[in-house]
Amino acid sequence: MGWTIGSSGHCSYSLYVRTILRNTKDFTMTTSHESEKAPMETAVKPSSLAQVANSQAAKVQGNGADGTGLETRGIHAWFGKHHALADINLNFAAGTVTALIGPSGCGKSTFIRTINRMHEFIPGAAMAGEVLLDGKDVYAPGTDVTKIRLKIGMVFQKPNPFPSMTIGENVLSGLKLAQLKVDNKDDLLQECLERAGLWNEVKDRLGAHGGSLSGGQQQRLCIARSLAVRPKVLLMDEPCSALDPGSTLRIEDTIRHLSETMTIVIVTHNMQQAARVSDYTAFFLSDGGPGEMIEVARTSEIFSQPKDQRTENYVTGRFG
Repeated sequence: MGWTIGSSGHCSYSLYVRTILRNTKDFTMTTSHESEKAPMETAVKPSSLAQVANSQAAKVQGNGADGTGLETRGIHAWFGKHHALADINLNFAAGTVTALIGPSGCGKSTFIRTINRMHEFIPGAAMAGEVLLDGKDVYAPGTDVTKIRLKIGMVFQKPNPFPSMTIGENVLSGLKLAQLKVDNKDDLLQECLERAGLWNEVKDRLGAHGGSLSGGQQQRLCIARSLAVRPKVLLMDEPCSALDPGSTLRIEDTIRHLSETMTIVIVTHNMQQAARVSDYTAFFLSDGGPGEMIEVARTSEIFSQPKDQRTENYVTGRFG
């Protein structure tokens, strides 16, 4: 079955989302974008990754003050006749970070786009299953799609600030297009930039264009833009793949900080990054058919004692 975009009353926000997508090169009409990505950067031993994961402070499920429960049940996705994903069941605990790992082309990006109903933007795309946010299916008839996308934010692989807008305008753009009102925009602007780890670097040039920032700063600006509409869940599709190591570490610091108050799902091909930032890791694989989730567990367990041989082969660099 397919799904339509929101009613005409939501056209301005849909235009906002479409504008972001047009500025994002990795949003295509097929899953071929995943197959074009670089393979895992380096082969590493599970023990070393487990040590990295174990060095992070353990979190208790659901301890995020403003986090929310997110669950997918029996998710299938198609592009025309191509069956891209099959029977994905995942429970994302509030206040935690879950990393999605796996070879290119196994449907990780497609999966997270079903979570906030961006999958349906693609002509011919269809899905089946349930995505439960606070126990309510986001695909239920009569659901306000605009409100869903406000609650479930998205950060893409390529930073996509609006080039004609200033730094400040970029952060607050979602509010205007979603017709949301706030009492003090200046306070909100500072709050979002601080949470994104960017305030100290841009507070004296908020009137400069967003395109004047470095790649890493632009990505944090996009995170700040997502935060302005106060989402409960943040989806991140390889947010550091185009960034240098220094910028990557600053983004990872931001992810750890944000996970204290929201649920985060991150797609990554960087095993070290998964070990550094995530509490849980899910391994996806496509073996001549639709993408499937092979196993999910605490990140330290995935990298030290995976239950499936295919998971061990992947995290040790034997394929992928």
